[in-house]
Formats: sequence, C-alpha cells, structure tokens
Amino acid sequence: MLILQSLQMALKQIFARKTRSFLTMLGIIIGVASVILLVSLGKSVSYGVNQQLGDLGSNLITVYNNSTSKTNQLDLQEVMEYKDIEGVAHISPEIDGSANVLTDQGGKAFSIVGTNEQFKQVHGAKLAKGRFLSPVDVDNNQKIAIIGHEVATELFGFGNPVNQTIKLNGYNYKVVGVLKKSGESLLGSTDKQIILPITSAERLLKNQKINTVYVQASSADKVNFVISILKSRLSLKFENETKNSDSPVFQIVNQKELLDTFDTVNALLTNTLGAIAAISLVVGGIGIMNIMLVSVQERTKEIGIRKALGAKRSTILIQFLIESAVISVTGGIIGIVIGSLGSVLFSAVADVPSGVSVGVISFAFIFALVVGVVFGISPANKAARCKPVDALASM
Repeated sequence: MLILQSLQMALKQIFARKTRSFLTMLGIIIGVASVILLVSLGKSVSYGVNQQLGDLGSNLITVYNNSTSKTNQLDLQEVMEYKDIEGVAHISPEIDGSANVLTDQGGKAFSIVGTNEQFKQVHGAKLAKGRFLSPVDVDNNQKIAIIGHEVATELFGFGNPVNQTIKLNGYNYKVVGVLKKSGESLLGSTDKQIILPITSAERLLKNQKINTVYVQASSADKVNFVISILKSRLSLKFENETKNSDSPVFQIVNQKELLDTFDTVNALLTNTLGAIAAISLVVGGIGIMNIMLVSVQERTKEIGIRKALGAKRSTILIQFLIESAVISVTGGIIGIVIGSLGSVLFSAVADVPSGVSVGVISFAFIFALVVGVVFGISPANKAARCKPVDALASM
C-alpha cells in the first residue's frame, strides 16, 4: 500500500512539472537509445557477415599468390591437380585484370576475371539469363563472356545481352550469360565483372599468373587436412623464393578462421561502443540526482508537514526513491522505443537482420532502473533526514 501511494505521488509530481521532468529524463533517453542502437547495429553487421559466409560455406579455402617470380608461377594445370587432394570438392583459379570495352560513349575499362566453370559453385553465383562457363569453353579457349548485372545494364540497357558481341581490347567476345545482381560480399561483387574462360583471359590480358585460387572442401571436417596439403605443395614450389623474401609468397585463408576473427573484433568494438554510450546513462543519472536535490529543497514544507503528521523516515525515503526510479524508468522506456526503431530502420535500409533482442532491451531497462535508484539515494536520504522542526521553521 505504501509503495502504491508513493508511486501515485511520484507520478503526480512528474506530471506537475512536465518540462523539467522531460529534461531530466533526456540523459537517460539518449543513453538507453544509444546503447540499444550501437549494440544492435554491431549484432546486425555480425548477422549479415555470418549470413554471407554461411551462403559461401565454412569449408571455403582461399589461396593468395603473392609471388613475383617470372619463371616460377602457378599455372592452370598445376592448380587443377589440387583436385586429387582428398576432401577437395571444387577448385576455381582466377586471373584478374581489366580490359577496354567499346561502348557508344567510347572505350571504358571493365574488371576482367578469368576462371573456370567451378566459379559458380565457389562464389554461389546465379544466372539471370543464358548459361555459365563449361569445361569445353576452358579447354578450347572460347571467346565467350558472362557479364555482371551492372555491366549488362551499362552496355545493353534494357535489351537482352545474350548472344550479343562485345569488344574487349579490340577482340570480339560473345556474351552467353548474365549474372543476377549480387551486391557486395566478402569475395567482392560480380555485378561489375566480365567473366571469361581462364585460358581465353590469359591471352587477352597477356598474363598467366593465377592470382587467387578458391578451394572448396567437401565438408568442414576436411578443411584442416586440405590446408595442410596445400601448404606443403606451395612451400615446396616457392621454397627458393620464400627463403629470399621478407613478405609471404603465398597466403592461405580459412573462411571459418576469418569469420571467428571478425566475430571477435566486432564483439570487442560493439562492447566498447556500448560502454561509451552507457557513460551518457551515468551523466543522465547525475542529472536526476541534481534535480531531485532541488526538488527536496523546494518541497521542504511538504516534508515537514508529513513528518509532523507522523510520516516515518522510511516512508519519505521510499517516496523519493520511487520518484527517482520512475523518472529513470520512464526515460528508459522512451529510449528503448527510439533505439529499437532506429535499429529496425537501419536493418531495413542495409538489408541485414535486426540486432534488437530481448537481452539488449532487458539490459538497457535494468541499467536505467539501477541508475535511477543509485542516483536517487542521496536526495531521498536528505529528504528522509529532514527534521520536522527545521522544515516547519523554513515555512
């Protein structure tokens, strides 16, 4: 009954001074909204990256060739021999470069990727029209091309590019397929790429150096074994260059390790930002304490009369504590709504899952309540210690 009466009196005081109460809540509102928004954004980014990696699979291994040797490079035949390693499902070697494409506005450079038919499985690429590369295209150096979504739009507008011809560095290439829009991913975007058979790309770019090799293991359990064999073969091949080089001649990246590293860094960054945002909650708590101290000073008459009529010290203490907690919790609820809406809006715009969770909201709510109680103790204690004689004498 005492708590209910104190709650009613607290609400009465808050509504009696709406502007001051709102300004007092503002620090809590900003603090709670910031905590929820920053923590949720961190989780949204993490969910998005995990989703991308999940689509690619945790069994993807990437080999980066940093060798500068002109006489000892990875060639297509050697790379495709990795297929005999136990546990290897797909291999997609890549040669990267650029070529000028003749358009109505003149020549324009586009990104060229020379690869094989297994690029589709490794990158999860999807066709919008036509077909993808086949083993025959690679074996016979076919002058065909699969173009990305943005390349198709820029070169052909709303027309159908399939079976049309494009000029790459003056050579005719037949477009046999168009990729669906992919957007940005950890492996880059195919939207602005022109994909050629790797043998044809070698001639066009006058480059036989394979920059990157994507190896997809048959299962996550086989990844470590495949990596160990790859390291052994590459170390043997680049043995002399490795001895004379200060930087790594080749790098092997495990997709799962990359994800674990990202999750660790992202969690640290999210927690740090959340802690920084929580500082504003402490500042908001100080604001509550200051206003409550002023309120105690203003309500000396009320306190004196209540004590003269028999109100106990604990009654006055509880009343002011509840008033402080109500201000803080009300600000917390408003902050939760603002922070949650901001997170949902970001998720919709960025097309990633929302990071708002019951755990984050509960933490913010409890933190706001604790701040209200902790910073309300001093004013409440001051009001409870007020002597009826001194209070009435000040009237």
